[in-house]
Amino acid sequence: MNTSNHLQQALYYSFLREQWAELRKSVPLTLNEAELAGLRGMNERLSLDEVTDIYLPLSRLLNLIVGSRQQRSAVLDKFLDRSVSRGPYIISISGSVAVGKSTTARILQTLLQQWPEHPKVELVTTDGFLYPLADLKRKGLMQRKGFPESYDAKLLSDFISAVKAGEEEVLAPLYSHVTYDRRHNEYQPIRQPDILILEGLNVLQTGTDTLVNSQSPFVSDFVDFSIYVDADESLLKKWYKQRFLQFRQGAFSDPKSYFHHYSKLTDTEANAIAANIWDTINGPNLKLNIQPTRERAHLILKKGDNHLMSKVLLRK
Repeated sequence: MNTSNHLQQALYYSFLREQWAELRKSVPLTLNEAELAGLRGMNERLSLDEVTDIYLPLSRLLNLIVGSRQQRSAVLDKFLDRSVSRGPYIISISGSVAVGKSTTARILQTLLQQWPEHPKVELVTTDGFLYPLADLKRKGLMQRKGFPESYDAKLLSDFISAVKAGEEEVLAPLYSHVTYDRRHNEYQPIRQPDILILEGLNVLQTGTDTLVNSQSPFVSDFVDFSIYVDADESLLKKWYKQRFLQFRQGAFSDPKSYFHHYSKLTDTEANAIAANIWDTINGPNLKLNIQPTRERAHLILKKGDNHLMSKVLLRK
């Protein structure tokens, strides 16, 4: 048994898929196939069974946790004789490129906002906090896009700090996967949600992950509950290559796309380029920066073939 498995046994309760599914109890499934289709990511075969077995128990757990937090806040508000706290409960979702973080985030948002205790659930991705393309080129970071240093860490920490403080409106910069760049003067307004879901590659990073001695806060300092979506690297690389091939007929086919030149590739050429991108950028980023943060998560969702969850690890 490797060190990671020993650590997981010490820190987490482990559930096989069937064991975790039993924890759904009587939570009803409110999604239908048409609604689920709008939440699926590219190349994912997400079924209603997956939502029922994996995401409904998780939704139940988070509802109980958030409810407990709300009760505690109400007690503090009464004790301190202050107005009702406006800061949201913050959930982060981390994991590799191509693991399906975005789909997990969208499903959780949809399920959580159907609980009457916290109907307002916002979802923000950290893509909008990447430095603009011109800055990345100037800094020589184009081949390290997605690495921690390619993000405007101060902008991100200022954003999450303001949201946590309950400011009336906080603006999150938006990102375009067509132009491969932050959108100019386009923002997502966040207005005092009950829950904020923050999805991104590096949201579990802490000060111990950087060589720079910084007293500045990290996103993880503001997160109440963290989720890591996990899979073996062989599967991640396969899913990334499959997604890259599908993008040729999708986003890459747009003449405005930064990667429009890839739309003319043959399958063989596309497979070779996707494999090279994985081996030189996404794979190293996973090993150096993303995977080492996995055991900090409160919950780990382990995926197997076809993006199906095989195991759930819940921190003790």
